Amino acid sequence: MLWKNHNLKKVYLAVFIMIALTLFACSSDETSGGEDEDGVTTITFWHENSGVGEEAINAVVDAFNEKHQDIKVDAVYTAANESQNEKLLAAVAGGNPPDVSWFDRFKVGSWADQGSLTDLTAYAEKDGITGDKYYPFAWEEATYQDKLYAMPVDTDARLLFYNKDAFKDAGLDPEKPPKTIDELEEAAEKLTIKDGNRFKRIGFIPWYNQGWLYSWGWAYGGNFYDEEAGKVTADDPKVVESLEWMTKYAKEYNVEDITGFTDSSGSGEMDPFLTGQLAMHIGGNWSISGYLKYKPDLNYGVTPIPTPTGENFTSWSGGMAVVIPKGAEHPDEAWEFVKFFGSEEGQEIYNGMYKTLSVIDSVNEKLGYKDDPIFSEFINILPESHNRPVLPEGELLWNELSNAVDNAIHGNGKPKDLLKSANEKVNAALE
Repeated sequence: MLWKNHNLKKVYLAVFIMIALTLFACSSDETSGGEDEDGVTTITFWHENSGVGEEAINAVVDAFNEKHQDIKVDAVYTAANESQNEKLLAAVAGGNPPDVSWFDRFKVGSWADQGSLTDLTAYAEKDGITGDKYYPFAWEEATYQDKLYAMPVDTDARLLFYNKDAFKDAGLDPEKPPKTIDELEEAAEKLTIKDGNRFKRIGFIPWYNQGWLYSWGWAYGGNFYDEEAGKVTADDPKVVESLEWMTKYAKEYNVEDITGFTDSSGSGEMDPFLTGQLAMHIGGNWSISGYLKYKPDLNYGVTPIPTPTGENFTSWSGGMAVVIPKGAEHPDEAWEFVKFFGSEEGQEIYNGMYKTLSVIDSVNEKLGYKDDPIFSEFINILPESHNRPVLPEGELLWNELSNAVDNAIHGNGKPKDLLKSANEKVNAALE
């Protein structure tokens, strides 16, 4: 069903595999593992982390190697020349993939559907590993058609960031951030300072940063996928309502003026939230390190994404995992490492060093995240967080939703019609 009627897609895939095989010829030396003379099996682990992220991965590898006398993990950084996805596909197509690979959970659906990942279900069942200790969204994102294909490692979440000093300046209580859409609109109006068509300070931009339609569609109580029917539901009435609200906002504040503001905005220390030009935005926990680096005295808070009712708060999350590519030479030994990385010990080492959120609640507590006034808000929302639908056409859905938002806020179509069109296109691709 999932790749049916995709003749053109099959041609593209065949061409891509041919290109991948060419890349593979230049990289096959990095996949070699095997058994040494002393009986130690060496397995290769590809990853794309650098800096502190690479140090965290190496720490997990070292801890595993110390515990296993008969298995040695060799971590290999692979993103120096070509993207890891292309290189990994090249290795799988060439029949000599690494034993383990770092992997974006968002791609599990498409890769599992095309047979590029090893089914881990039997391994997990044998060792009594279930999704019980993981946040529901993380385990769901690692599975496809009720089979486990990845071991989730880290995660993220999206919340409303707000500048407390800007709140004070606008006569708002900095300890009472908006909880409802109405309160958000009222705060945005008071926070906005405009001179002609130029914003000196803008209160809020719904689609800025992490203000994706997933963020607002779920906040409005909508759904993007019907599991039982196996159909995308991008035109869910609540999702449509959320896009209608974004469109109304674009008209009220003049989308062209907003675009002028965002196009001229900087990054790093010139991020508009740091310079005080943007009072509120939807952002992720990864922004925290940048704020600490560029403006450690920034007086800000975070709160759940507002909803129409001020209740039923939610978010959405992604993150990385470890997988065993199809055709790995040492799948049994690879599973031992995958299992370790997904354990509390492996999670604590990696997420503790990299300062990222674990997919295991008890690990986040051990790392002290629940005691931090900012991090704790992210931890608190994780049990209610969603994952993007695990589909072979997940990327197409993402692109269609993004296009619908862009067209709607610029007046190029009605939200309902745009989402209906997106829905039809993705569901046709899934047939």
